[in-house]
Amino acid sequence: MNVYEEIGLKRVVNASGRMTILGVSTLSDEVAQAAIAGGQSYVVIEDLIDKAGEIISRYTGGEDSCVTSSASAAICLTIAGLITKGNKVLMDRLPNSDGLANEIVIQKGHSVHYGAPMPTMIRLGGGVPVEAGTANEVVPEDIEGAITDKTVALFYVKSHHCVQKGMVSLEVMRDIAHRHGLPLMVDAAAEEDFRKYIALGADLVVYSGAKALEATTSGFVTGKKQYIDWVKKQYHGIGRPMKIGKEGIMGLLKALERYENKDHEKEVRENREKVRYLCEEIGKIPGLKAQEIQDEAGRAIYRARVTLDPAVEIGCTMEEINRQLREGNPSIYARTEFLNLGKIDFDPRPMVEGDKELIVKRLKEIIGG
Repeated sequence: MNVYEEIGLKRVVNASGRMTILGVSTLSDEVAQAAIAGGQSYVVIEDLIDKAGEIISRYTGGEDSCVTSSASAAICLTIAGLITKGNKVLMDRLPNSDGLANEIVIQKGHSVHYGAPMPTMIRLGGGVPVEAGTANEVVPEDIEGAITDKTVALFYVKSHHCVQKGMVSLEVMRDIAHRHGLPLMVDAAAEEDFRKYIALGADLVVYSGAKALEATTSGFVTGKKQYIDWVKKQYHGIGRPMKIGKEGIMGLLKALERYENKDHEKEVRENREKVRYLCEEIGKIPGLKAQEIQDEAGRAIYRARVTLDPAVEIGCTMEEINRQLREGNPSIYARTEFLNLGKIDFDPRPMVEGDKELIVKRLKEIIGG
């Protein structure tokens, strides 16, 4: 029995991935111990934020970094910093940025809902989202045409949630931004390469701590020192309700250290073995088909995609199968971004011993019933 079952909640089998609705990730003993140790001592928080920024930057190649309570908070604080440039009088006005340069240019296909609307995160920092192009096609002229004297940044979102075709590349966005003397900000919340986008010339890059890093609930933004200085100052303004505790910071730093030393290729191989098992065993269930797919954003993440076999009548829809998976005990959560198309995906990364077998067993029960 886990700690949540002890308070009367069902056990959850996370086959969805590192998703906020399920608590994102679990903590290793090392990360948990670092968080406990951080919580059991006192420190000057501003000194810790500065030192954490210095340490994080060793892993990113950024000039400096600012730790935050989440990737979403990092987006808000970064935009607030770019609008106010650390000016206290302007900071005290936020989120009201009327009369200031406050526009953030984002491609229409990147203006996504990832659990919350991306435009909401921009507005929380005092920004005004300006969507360029259309949902399935953006060309450089659309970006250029959206830039005005009120533009403070161009914003590129790297995510499986985004439209993956017809968008302007990060490199083209970077060149347009720099040609206009503007920073390029990248949301790479769930990405697994913490150096890539700084190396590509992005000025500010946002990451989640709790996703690929499997850290405590946290995030950070890394990049040019001048911009990071402006971001840090937001903790005395709009960032106050978004502050991260000392225990969260220390957990993040330990997670970065562990991540650097992980055998990522081995982890991918082990995850693909789980996917192959799921595909083989689910494929034996009359009425179901399963195949291995790769993450839409091109990451080295592989999943088992399950669909109905049109040649076999089973008397229920994929929506009904998904409902029964969730309503069972334990509750099984698959990825459902394509549920409206009759597809559910099983992500092996968060699975623990016995989960993959339990998924197959439950699907057999549902189809058999």
